Amino acid sequence: MDQATPLIYTAFLQGRRLACGPLHEVAVAVLRAQQAQADAYPLVFSNASGKSADLDLRGGEEVVAARYTVVEPTPAPKGRGRPKLGVVAREVTLLPEHWDWLAAQPGGASVALRKLVHEARRNGGDREQTRQAHDRAYHAMSTLAGHLAGFEEASRALFAGDRERLMAQMAAWPQDVQAYVLQLAEPAPA
Repeated sequence: MDQATPLIYTAFLQGRRLACGPLHEVAVAVLRAQQAQADAYPLVFSNASGKSADLDLRGGEEVVAARYTVVEPTPAPKGRGRPKLGVVAREVTLLPEHWDWLAAQPGGASVALRKLVHEARRNGGDREQTRQAHDRAYHAMSTLAGHLAGFEEASRALFAGDRERLMAQMAAWPQDVQAYVLQLAEPAPA
């Protein structure tokens, strides 16, 4: 995900979508819901992972909004020399013949490994994005609908990639929950 793109969160209250947007906006909406209805327990989910997020709602709206407002760091002035590409050095364990093959590649072992990783991501990208989407949808679905009729069959349909059966199993669920599960089940654009 692009660093400039803020993470999006969605809040639910009793099966209905309460708010969707950057976390500071969703947190304020959740605070307002709890102030209006003391026994309300909104659930907040990261759209990127489908996992629930716990919020610290102490203080007023301004305090809560400030707590969850993401401030982009000011980029450091560009200096001379090689640009920082975010390269991270880590240990890799390979057999001697693998090291020999890597050393013989144009650009050396690091360039060859980067090319192999890029190629693997390109070739297996669709399958990996689908798996991530299913996991993301399942995380939210289990929290929002784990107690609802048809959950087990809906889970099976989700992981089987059977959208029609998934929709049929969710038919009695709240509309907002159905829409959110289907939204998360779609692979993210590359």
